[in-house]
Amino acid sequence: MEELMHIIIESAKESMESALKHLEREMLNIRAGKANPIMLSGVKVEYYGTPTVISQIANINTPDSKTLVIQPWDKSILADIENAIMIANIGFNPMNNGESIIINIPALTEERRKDLVKIAKSEAENAKISIRSARKEANNEIKKSESSEDIQKNFEIDIQALTDEYISKADQICSLKEKEILTV
Repeated sequence: MEELMHIIIESAKESMESALKHLEREMLNIRAGKANPIMLSGVKVEYYGTPTVISQIANINTPDSKTLVIQPWDKSILADIENAIMIANIGFNPMNNGESIIINIPALTEERRKDLVKIAKSEAENAKISIRSARKEANNEIKKSESSEDIQKNFEIDIQALTDEYISKADQICSLKEKEILTV
């Protein structure tokens, strides 16, 4: 019986870990003012009939903290990449020089920084909801088990401690991102 409880807790822990990993990936997509190739990770270009991520059809470099340079391996798709970036509506104005696409990363305004902080907090809240959902599922599984109430209560306490730990981690990730966004 105790082995079943440990399996339930391990499953909840995996779900919570997955929620944190997703949160970390989402935080990478929130731009904090410095040029980073990840900023283009959501932009897809129609390449031979297939929507393709830019990083799979071009080199993306950051010569300095305010510039992205995209050098496609096939120069014939320069205009397609430029168009895809504009359609993605991520706040960039790409410049095509015939060889590569240059994107100057605009400085963030105070208003935009506040919006980004809201987005970060929203992502953190989504992660916390997933964590609490994992707790609920685990508690339901524990209640279904045929163990004594005392054992069930002890495992529910363990699940709650795990939940608190992962929610605290989500808060830490969010506050680090908030600090990064607000640092000028």
